[in-house]
Amino acid sequence: MTADAEVVFVVDDDPGIRKALARLLRAAGFEARGFASPEAFLEEHDPAAPGCVILDVGLPGLNGLELQQALSASGCARSIIFISGQGDIPMSVRAMKAGAIDFLTKPIDDEQLLAAIRTALQRDRQARRARADRNSIAERLATLTEREREVLEHVVAGQLNKHIARDLGTVEKTIKVHRGRVMAKMGVDSLAELVRVAERAGIVPARSSSW
Repeated sequence: MTADAEVVFVVDDDPGIRKALARLLRAAGFEARGFASPEAFLEEHDPAAPGCVILDVGLPGLNGLELQQALSASGCARSIIFISGQGDIPMSVRAMKAGAIDFLTKPIDDEQLLAAIRTALQRDRQARRARADRNSIAERLATLTEREREVLEHVVAGQLNKHIARDLGTVEKTIKVHRGRVMAKMGVDSLAELVRVAERAGIVPARSSSW
């Protein structure tokens, strides 16, 4: 298994179910790893590893919902598919409200489970891309000087260079230089792209002193 391989983690205290699910997953082309308890899973869990979790909700000790809460509290938005030996509507509602992909009742329909796994892995990929994008933007923002950050905040507010110069107490030519450096450091080629990046980063547009 490579470091960036997607893994379907199976957490269930029934060894027969773990074995059956592992067989099904591998036959469908998925990497599978089984754990007999949430505690065993947490001991080896790497939040950076791509994948999803098939989680029995009715586990002894730390139950499935509590594991979901523990992962969320740690900042890990792991995609989870719950499985249960009985249809518990309130429990399934709680799980889904907390972000679960699906809540399936045993005996599990193979195709329904595989479809849920594909959805879970797709959501995981999207979340990881979004997180990587935010981290990349944050790294680029960190390269800006204090004055360049000020210019960025004024630019995304829609101000012209001459107005930014007036607000910052400098000349328009200097603002043009700063603006060019901001564009280069942020890796954008247009004002529209700069505004989109700033929005994703949560940059608050500056207010002009003339407003």
